[in-house]
Amino acid sequence: QVQLVESGGGLVQAGGSLRLSCAASGRTLSTLSVGWFRQAPGKEREFVTFHRYIGGSPYSRDYADSVKGRFTISRDNAKNTVYLQMNSLKPEDTAVYYCAAHRSGDYYQDRSYEYWGQGTQVTVSS
Repeated sequence: QVQLVESGGGLVQAGGSLRLSCAASGRTLSTLSVGWFRQAPGKEREFVTFHRYIGGSPYSRDYADSVKGRFTISRDNAKNTVYLQMNSLKPEDTAVYYCAAHRSGDYYQDRSYEYWGQGTQVTVSS
């Protein structure tokens, strides 16, 4: 079983940056695919990005169109941590951000993930 803990959220002005962390315990992240999702008030949880373990090949990643070119996912296996660097933040990025370990199926759907963290709040002021 994997325990995931997000951190790094906060209040930032539009155009600013934040780096979220997703620290894992219980097993190594190096052979897990990890995704980030977010949920804004009154909205459904939505896909942000994933970092996919392919086994013997470089990790692959993809992003939601709304964050492409602004957000970057990475990992430090020595620290058992996945990061989400968020630049050029917009008020519409305001949400609770969650990381999760992929179980099976569509990488873009939250139902394909398990072992969710508790989330970290990101608020972007205009």
